[in-house]
Amino acid sequence: MQNNKITSERFRLKQVLVFALLFMIVGSLLELYLLDHYEDTWQLIPILSVGTTLVTLLILFFKKTTKVVNLFKAVLILTALSGVYGVYLHLQSNFEFEQDMKPTATNFELITDSLSGALPTLAPMSLVVLACIGYSYLILIQQHCLLYTSPSPRDLSTS
Repeated sequence: MQNNKITSERFRLKQVLVFALLFMIVGSLLELYLLDHYEDTWQLIPILSVGTTLVTLLILFFKKTTKVVNLFKAVLILTALSGVYGVYLHLQSNFEFEQDMKPTATNFELITDSLSGALPTLAPMSLVVLACIGYSYLILIQQHCLLYTSPSPRDLSTS
């Protein structure tokens, strides 16, 4: 009875994580498209990383091999890194804009103004959140696989 409850809760958690991950992926792609975030080569980085995350997630749904899991992990890491790099690019662009607008301002003033500049400085961090949700999903499916794989006779003899 207790095992069924744990399985049911684990299944619901898995559903919530998949829904959240798909929501983040589709929402990010849609937002980037609506903001015309494809005018420059550098602006394609988040679109490509989120798109790659979607493709590898779909592959993972149908084929849960070690290679696919490792590929998904690598894609999630690259997605998170592209989010951090996006923060840097947004901050740099805002800083340059503020520097042109206020040439006599101190660096501290420029940085504080850059944080609330034309480009949303922390928006790319949503890719880090996406990667964390994806990694949580990976942890859950790996626990599920460990829970339901029976030990081999060789493993039993060594204990």
